[in-house]
Amino acid sequence: MIDEELDELESQEEQELFEHFRFEITAGTKPVRIDKYLSNSIQNASRSKVQNAIDAGSVLVNEKPIKASYKIKPNDIISVVFPDPPKDTTIVPENIPLNIVYEDEDVLIVNKVAGMVVHPGYNNVSGTLVNALAYHFKDLKFAQENNIRPGLVHRIDKNTSGLLIIAKNEFAMTFLAKQFFDHSIKRSYIALAWGDFEEEEGTVTGYIGRSNYDRRIFKMYKDDEADKGKWSVTHYKVLERLHYVTLIECRLETGRTHQIRVHMKDIGHPLFGDDTYGGDRIVKGTTFTKYKQFIDNCFDLCDRQALHARSLGFIHPTTKKEMFFETNLPNDMQAVIEKWRGYHKNVLSKEEEN
Repeated sequence: MIDEELDELESQEEQELFEHFRFEITAGTKPVRIDKYLSNSIQNASRSKVQNAIDAGSVLVNEKPIKASYKIKPNDIISVVFPDPPKDTTIVPENIPLNIVYEDEDVLIVNKVAGMVVHPGYNNVSGTLVNALAYHFKDLKFAQENNIRPGLVHRIDKNTSGLLIIAKNEFAMTFLAKQFFDHSIKRSYIALAWGDFEEEEGTVTGYIGRSNYDRRIFKMYKDDEADKGKWSVTHYKVLERLHYVTLIECRLETGRTHQIRVHMKDIGHPLFGDDTYGGDRIVKGTTFTKYKQFIDNCFDLCDRQALHARSLGFIHPTTKKEMFFETNLPNDMQAVIEKWRGYHKNVLSKEEEN
């Protein structure tokens, strides 16, 4: 089983990880190499496949990646995780409120709040959007067959807010998935990024793949390493310049995991508050204590990456009519933008006085 999951690992774009095996090392266990221990403990798992899984970051000891030479010791908790859920994973319906923007017999449009994971995964077994959908769709056929996951045509990160489209039947799923494959879905995001962009608009392209050092993080690869990632395209446009940060609109041509976050970091403009890609510290600005306090206050207002999936356009599976939805910025992003507007206005006033 482990070799099949490993072969599929690189083709996945989702960032959630699912625990397939878990071992708790008891007192008195001999300190053997972890690759040997797992190959003996998991049915049909060869030592080479276990070593490959370890190299890919799919084996965690006490929630941290390790090397194949690591020797197990008492009280260690070993987890083998993969991007796909185990075949027998059961989705538990949970009565979690959803912000439903639109719903008919074929599709559901949800405005996801920041902090909600889309699909149950490693360390996120409940409270997810899928748990909420399983409850909301409990009378639908594919939900009753415990097959809610195919309704997810795309995803957004846990700490990204905004619009998601969910298919309510197999035909709608296929029809919408084809639009994503053809890049004909219209999606725009609003983001607050560090720094002042040189151009009013631009395009970022490159190959995005998982980091060799931390499988939870993604990075850009150059042409000579294209096999390590997937082609990605983001178009951006400056909406408002706010001194040390810039409000931008991003339109996706492809949909890779963490795409906007990785692209903005790559061009030197990590998203404000992004603790994975370097945006949760002062990237631009002064060394004054008051400025540091201002930034800390901003982080308190919006304690996540400042990224919102604002609009979504697609062709309806049944009516074949073009549909378009747009949402306002959530309160946390709006608050931090207003705070930066005040700062920018204050700086301009002082410059005029001088």
